[in-house]
Amino acid sequence: MAYYEQQCCREKQEAYRAILRGVTAVENSIRVPLLPIKDLGEVYTRLRLDHPEVFYLTGFHLRCMPGAENGEFVPEYLFSKEKILSHRQAIQARVERLTREVSGKSEAEKILFLHRFITDNVRYDKLKKPYSHEVIGPLTQGVGVCEGIAKTVKLLSDALHIECLVALSAPEEGTRYGHAWNLLKRGGNWYHMDATFDLSLSRCGEARWDYFLLSDAQIYRDHKSPVYPVPACSDSGSFFYKEQKLSFTKQEDLAKRITQAAKKKKPHFIFHWRGSFLTREMLSELVQLISVSAAASGKYVQVMLNWPQAVFFLLFSDTPTGTEEPTMENAEEQDV
Repeated sequence: MAYYEQQCCREKQEAYRAILRGVTAVENSIRVPLLPIKDLGEVYTRLRLDHPEVFYLTGFHLRCMPGAENGEFVPEYLFSKEKILSHRQAIQARVERLTREVSGKSEAEKILFLHRFITDNVRYDKLKKPYSHEVIGPLTQGVGVCEGIAKTVKLLSDALHIECLVALSAPEEGTRYGHAWNLLKRGGNWYHMDATFDLSLSRCGEARWDYFLLSDAQIYRDHKSPVYPVPACSDSGSFFYKEQKLSFTKQEDLAKRITQAAKKKKPHFIFHWRGSFLTREMLSELVQLISVSAAASGKYVQVMLNWPQAVFFLLFSDTPTGTEEPTMENAEEQDV
């Protein structure tokens, strides 16, 4: 049973299954238990989070007779039935091609692939077309918003037999949509992964991993809680920068690595700070340390900072950057 389906009561599960059978067959009307429209809307939302392969479903309305025990769920489709079947076949073939190269690899390597596929192949774009919110956008057009990206990660995860779900937060005031990201299971533990936020931060040909395999404590520094309950993510020690030895607790160790990176003529260097809490005073100390360490190798440096996640992006230069103040990076995106 799918994750969000499990959270439904018996009557909602009955409606959920009827709708799934009907939209899979691209039926024009589906008989369902007569639930209040709010409850049926919840069933619809949960189903679309569990089943990103139903990318052609864009809405519904309900028809019913007074006193009846059942209603008629009338789905709204993005395409004609013929086009739906054609697009579905193309999506399935695309997923099979993409996952074939990593199907025999380890669980950890498969999860790395999921993140890299998004950061290497997808461009965030608030398209006016509904497919930006569905897998058809990232998989066939190379563009999408957070919902389409998170659903694409789930669809690829399902093909690779990686446990994955889509988390959805409530919309901010003045917006139509909440933010969506993923939870994935690795080594028996659940972790958060927000490929959309990392995509928004990637620059200079360097993918970012600020939101890869985070715990609850880490992700909720700048994410709202999901609308529906999700598994607890308690492991804070498996995030990317720590595993890659790019997370520092001592200033002297950080200074050595920055000097080495600048000396090797690398154009940029990314690191995570997990020493003392990143207050303004500590930030000032680190910016000074960064400047001195780069200067030791004859370089100037521009500092960019994802403050909630304490991740620094350093861009080295042979000429003065014109500013000593760090640039604050904003990974947030709004689907208005």
